[in-house]
Amino acid sequence: MYNILVCDDDHEIVDAIEIYLTKEGYNVIKAYDGIEAINLLKENEIHLLLIDIMMPKMDGLRATLKIRQESAVPIIILSAKSEDTDKIIGLDVGADDYITKPFNPLELTARVKSQLRRYTKLGNISKDEKENCFTVGGLMIDDDSKTVTVDGEEVKLTPSEYNILLLLIKNPGRVYTIEQIYENVWHEEAMAVDNTVAVHIRHIREKIEINPKEPRYLKVVWGLGYKIEKQ
Repeated sequence: MYNILVCDDDHEIVDAIEIYLTKEGYNVIKAYDGIEAINLLKENEIHLLLIDIMMPKMDGLRATLKIRQESAVPIIILSAKSEDTDKIIGLDVGADDYITKPFNPLELTARVKSQLRRYTKLGNISKDEKENCFTVGGLMIDDDSKTVTVDGEEVKLTPSEYNILLLLIKNPGRVYTIEQIYENVWHEEAMAVDNTVAVHIRHIREKIEINPKEPRYLKVVWGLGYKIEKQ
């Protein structure tokens, strides 16, 4: 059984999360500030931490930064704020994922399962281990076997979808225009191809993202094109 530490100064939120996760078979340990969470991590075998940002005594970001000095336990940030800057800061200090409150219970449990699969199955796999293996966060393409996995689970893509994703993941952070994507994948001149590429991008997101409306990997850069976000 996995032990999940839930830390939030709002007792009702902690209790609600406990109900969702115990239904999935997880054991929940509760904390209400960052200091308490750090102490419980030292005293218990914790497999994943859900931690709020805004808390008394020690906030979630400072707690995450301190935890990362000693532990690689998966951390999901809980935040009432939807601004991208808060999410980016959370990832920068060592969190593995984030979820914005109020959250859907199904999305919460899906993200928990995703991080546990990645932690237990992928371990410390990196793209350097195989010349033709490209990894960004929990997203991995093995171009030798032509397989795509997300947090250890294989994803089935069409050839066009695969080639679009491969193009983007080979150069994380680089923005490709719609025309560049089309010409690289279809190998012909791009003329009025916006809808063609957009539909393929939508299908890829539906397959690799937990929440396609808030993609973690495949991002749009408005007015410019698409990119795979660096993790």
